[in-house]
Amino acid sequence: MTSVNSKEGNKEEYAFIYGDEAVSYEVVRKSVPQGSSHQKVKRKITIKVHPNCEVVVTSPEDANREDIHQAVMKRAKWIYDALKEFRGHLEYVQAKHYVSGEMQFYLGRRYVLKIVEDADALPTVKMTRGKLLVTLTRFNDDKTAMVRALVCNWYKVRAERIFHERLSELLPQATWVDGLPSFRVLPMTKQWGSCSAKGNLMLNPHLIKAPKECIDYVILHELCHIAEHNHSDKFWRLLTSVMPNWKEVKNRLDGMAELYLNE
Repeated sequence: MTSVNSKEGNKEEYAFIYGDEAVSYEVVRKSVPQGSSHQKVKRKITIKVHPNCEVVVTSPEDANREDIHQAVMKRAKWIYDALKEFRGHLEYVQAKHYVSGEMQFYLGRRYVLKIVEDADALPTVKMTRGKLLVTLTRFNDDKTAMVRALVCNWYKVRAERIFHERLSELLPQATWVDGLPSFRVLPMTKQWGSCSAKGNLMLNPHLIKAPKECIDYVILHELCHIAEHNHSDKFWRLLTSVMPNWKEVKNRLDGMAELYLNE
């Protein structure tokens, strides 16, 4: 299952001051694995800023509080800059009203929604010159609902076609899969895709808004679940074998998730 975001473990909450702002962060402590010589393997303190502006610090369970704080302060500027960038993304995340001028996405590119009235035309949606053009026969009280329905259906049709093309293109890499897996396009709020125990795939139509490389990542992720049903080390090795740069592609997709899933 490819989720939009995930966290694990117990957490502690702290904060530090940067400039005139208090920046909060969570500490997730993890047990240190035993080495082959029965000596503890040293685990570093790592810091991650999530697209939803959560700051998560992962540390060994026995790490000193002061050591954690110093590690955070050494990267304080980096944390602040990352938060500033993600906040810039979130400023654009507002509920869609399906009116002219709103931003829409398709295969990683931005398009401006334009709605026109034409009494002689059938209701349609098409891309033209950087715009997603919606034509209605006439404007009435149901205008917003009609535009939303037309746009959502347009995305679904495009998603079914493009996902099928990408699945067929990627399948030769998934040598452990027999035949062409069936898939459904199904709206999901927290997942990009999933794979059933029988190997049937479900893909989120909102994924069509992302670059093709991100679509490929989700499809390959789910194909790997046909061989490995959980996120074991074997699963991640299999995914890395077919997409060595999956981590950066996943980060790119997660960074835009709020915008792509917004409707």
